[in-house]
Amino acid sequence: MENYHRMEGLVRGFANHRRIQILYLLEKQPELSVDDIADILRVHFKTISAHVKRLAVAGLVMKRADARSVRHKITDRAKTVLRFLNEVQ
Repeated sequence: MENYHRMEGLVRGFANHRRIQILYLLEKQPELSVDDIADILRVHFKTISAHVKRLAVAGLVMKRADARSVRHKITDRAKTVLRFLNEVQ
């Protein structure tokens, strides 16, 4: 049963159109900050920050501290999710 709960957590991590959009963006442009993502998608900083946090908790986004900001890129798990989404689309 525990495995099903982990799968549910993963699915909930990307089960939002904005989070899927962020994954595709980070696939094409890794190492973006939350500010960068918010500017590119034209969405409020706090909204993007909350979505990126959900993606990180689900193991779909990695964070790396830079001198002035935190940079984000997708994980191998996120790449698998994006392949799955491309297949079912």
